[in-house]
Amino acid sequence: MSQQQDRFEWESQQLQSVRHSGPMAKAKVFAKLSGPGWLQSAITLGGGSLASGLFLGVIGGFEMLWVQWLAMFFGVTMLCAISYVTLSTETSPFTSIRRHINPVLAWGWLAASLLANVVWVLPQYALAYGAITNNLFAGYFAESKHLLSTQVTITLLLMVVVIPITLSYGGKGKGIKIYEMILKVMVAMIVLSFMGVVIAMRQEVDWGTIVRGFIPKLSLITEPSSQYRSLLDAISLEEARTFWQGQILGMQRDIMIAAAATAVGINMTFLLPFSLLAKKWNRSFRGLAIFDLATGMVIPFVLATSCIVIAAATQFHAKPFDGLLETANGETRVNQNSAKYADYAKLMDARGATSIQAQPEEAEMRIASMLIQRGTGDLAASLKSLFKGSDVVSNYVFGFGVLAMAISTISILMLISGFCVCEAMGRPHGGWTHRLGTLIPMTGVLWPWLWTGQSKAYLAVPTSVFGFVLIPIAYLTFLLMMNNRKVLGEHMPRGIHRFIWNLLMGAAFLVMAPAAAWKAWGTSLNGIPVGSYALIGFVVLVLFGFGFREKEKV
Repeated sequence: MSQQQDRFEWESQQLQSVRHSGPMAKAKVFAKLSGPGWLQSAITLGGGSLASGLFLGVIGGFEMLWVQWLAMFFGVTMLCAISYVTLSTETSPFTSIRRHINPVLAWGWLAASLLANVVWVLPQYALAYGAITNNLFAGYFAESKHLLSTQVTITLLLMVVVIPITLSYGGKGKGIKIYEMILKVMVAMIVLSFMGVVIAMRQEVDWGTIVRGFIPKLSLITEPSSQYRSLLDAISLEEARTFWQGQILGMQRDIMIAAAATAVGINMTFLLPFSLLAKKWNRSFRGLAIFDLATGMVIPFVLATSCIVIAAATQFHAKPFDGLLETANGETRVNQNSAKYADYAKLMDARGATSIQAQPEEAEMRIASMLIQRGTGDLAASLKSLFKGSDVVSNYVFGFGVLAMAISTISILMLISGFCVCEAMGRPHGGWTHRLGTLIPMTGVLWPWLWTGQSKAYLAVPTSVFGFVLIPIAYLTFLLMMNNRKVLGEHMPRGIHRFIWNLLMGAAFLVMAPAAAWKAWGTSLNGIPVGSYALIGFVVLVLFGFGFREKEKV
C-alpha cells in the first residue's frame, strides 16, 4: 500500500470515528484533517487582497469593511459547490465540463487560470522584494534597493526558498501534508501580523464604528462615503461638486469590484478541485471540505483583510496625503515636490478636461489629495510615526506579514500551474509533468523588467479582464453541473437541498455577472476597448461551444 493510500485510509478512519459524535468532537477531527481550504487562503491572501484592502480603507474607511466578507461569502458558496461536484463524481471537473457542458468553457477556464498565474506572480515578487528592502532590512538596503543587481539577487533567493516548498507537494501523501503544514504556518503569520498591527493601534480605533462597518451599506454604490460630505458641501460651484462626487463614486465602485475579484479569483476555482482529488478525498469527505473552506479560507481572509482595511482607514481615510498640501498665510498650496504630485495632477487634469473654468477651491484640493492611493510603504511609515518611531510594528510585524503573504501566493500559483499542465496534457497529477508545470510561473523573476510602465498595463489589463469575465461564467458552469444528472447522477441534490444550492449559487452569479460585465465593458488600453471585445468574443465562443461537447472515449 502506498504512502498516499495509507494517509487516505487513516483520514477515512478518523472521519468514521466521529460520524455519530457531537459538533465539538467533529470540529476537532475536521481541524486536524483540513488542508485544501488553507491552500485557498494562501492564494487569496496575496498582493491583490492587500492592495484592495488598503484602497478600501483609503476611499471608504470603516464603512467598507463589509465588502470583502460579502464577496468572500458568494465566492465560498461557489467553492463549496465545486467541492461538492468534485467529491461526488470523484473525477476531474475539467473533464466533466468538457464532455457534458461546453468545451469552450473548460478550455477557457484552464487558459484563464494559467494566464492569471503567469501574470499575477509578477507583483507577488515585487511585493516580497518591497517587504525585504523597505521593512525587514530597510537600513541594509537603503542605498542599493533601486539597483537592478539587488533586485535580481533577492528575486533569485526567493526562488531558492519557494521552489523546494512547492515541489514538496509532489511527494504524495507525506509531501502534501508537509506542504499544507507550511502553508498553514504562513497563513497564521499573515493573520497574526495584521492583527498585531491593529492591536498596536487600538487606542486610535473607534470599535463601535468598526462593528457598524461590517453591516452592508449598498448606498455606497450611489453615494459618497460620509466623510466626504462636508467637503463636497463646501464646494460653491455645482459643476465642480458634481465632478468630485463622480470621482469619489467611481473609485468606490471600482474598489468594490476589485475587492470582489481578489476575494476569489478564477485560478482559485481551478485549484480547489484538484487539491481535493490529490488527497484522494471522495464523497464521504464533503462535510469536511465545507468545514475546511470555512475555517481554513474564510476566517483567515476576513480577519486579515479586515485588519488591513482598519489600519488603512485609521491612517488615511479622508486625510490628505502627507506633505502634498501646505498652508501658508492662510492659503493652501500644492507641494509639487511631493512623491504623489503626479497622481494629484492627474485628478486635476481630469477636472480641467470638463467645462469647469474656475480655479479649484480649497475643498477640491483636499478631496483630490484624499483620493490618492497609498501603498504598503506609506502604511508602514505612518505606523512608525504613530508608535513613536518604533520599528517593531511598522517594519518587522508588518513586513513579516507582507513577506509571508507574497511567498505563500507565489507557491500556490506555481502549484495551480502544475495542475493546469496535467489537465491540458491528460497526465496524472503529482508526477514529473506536474513538477515541471509548477515552474511556469518562474516568469515572476522578470518583474524588474515587466512589472513597470506600459508593459505592466499590457499584462495586467487583458489578464484582469479575461479572468474577471471568466469568474461569473465559471459560477454559471458549476450551477449547470449541480443540476446535471449526467454529471452527478444519483448524487444530484434533491428537494430542499437542491433549492438552497440553487438559491445561493444563483445569487452569487447574479451579483458577480453584472459587476464583471460592467467592469469589462468599461476597460480600455491605449484607447482600444479590450474589455468589450473580450466580453463579446468569449460569449460568442461559449454559445458556439454548446454544440461541440466532447464525447466520452470508449
